[in-house]
Amino acid sequence: MTQQILPMRLIAILVAALLFAGPAAAAPAPVVVASKIDTEGALLGNMILAVLADHSIAVKDRLQLGPTNIVRAAILAGQIDIYPEYTGNGGLFFHMESDPVWKSWARGYAAVSALDRARNHLIWLTPAPANNTWVIAVRRDLAARAHLKTMSDLARYVNGGGYLYLAASAEFVESPAALPAFETAYRFRLGDRQLLTLAGGNTSATLRAAAEGMSGVNAAMAYGTDGAIAALGLVALDDDKGAEIVYAPSPVVRAAVVKEYPQMPALLDPVFKGLGLTTLQQLNAKIAVDGEQPEAVAATYLKSRHLLP
Repeated sequence: MTQQILPMRLIAILVAALLFAGPAAAAPAPVVVASKIDTEGALLGNMILAVLADHSIAVKDRLQLGPTNIVRAAILAGQIDIYPEYTGNGGLFFHMESDPVWKSWARGYAAVSALDRARNHLIWLTPAPANNTWVIAVRRDLAARAHLKTMSDLARYVNGGGYLYLAASAEFVESPAALPAFETAYRFRLGDRQLLTLAGGNTSATLRAAAEGMSGVNAAMAYGTDGAIAALGLVALDDDKGAEIVYAPSPVVRAAVVKEYPQMPALLDPVFKGLGLTTLQQLNAKIAVDGEQPEAVAATYLKSRHLLP
């Protein structure tokens, strides 16, 4: 009799313990970190991935997922959780391309941050103090000889009869937000004989054409943080009148993920605050020019700033 009662009591105790304990807590899903397919996207995405992982946040690597439309659709659908985006793309996302707000670093960030939070529950963290917008880069020898530092200087040079032959994409030449915006703001005009229009929008081709003086080219369409500008002996001219939209890189994260990991802004803000224009150009050059791997460049930089052990 005693041998039968004892096992039943043990079973009752175990069942009661399980009932009071409730269901086991599920481990949080990993944070899915993505980026665009370009060099800078890989660099910034690897920084986000490394810092989160170092602070015991489980992550899933979806870096270099695709172009802007693919990555944007993925975060809106909840398929990814965080990726680096550019403030100026708020004009595209919210069909406000002609709004002058995007030509201001501070106002553009405030606008896209408020719009995305309210409409899409997306949080824009602190952006980098850099601008990956359209620029015109000239050969260093031309810049020195003609005293070219700004777009105002270039307008003076062109209007005074100076020789300029610009390599650019059809998009840069034709888009109202690109070369025409420069021409309107600075009051100069480039004719067909001053333009070498190349197929596609790859700035590596336009920069190399200027660096090598191909067919007399001495200037190139580029993006502000292109790593090859300085490496190829070119000088990016400052947009001193603010003709172009400001594209400051910033981590964009789903609000639900920030709620799950409230420490995330404090972890990533110092990373992006330190990424000025020259720093981004140098880091991009290590990848695009020197052939280093994005994850290695990201880790070395973060360690140098004591953001990784």
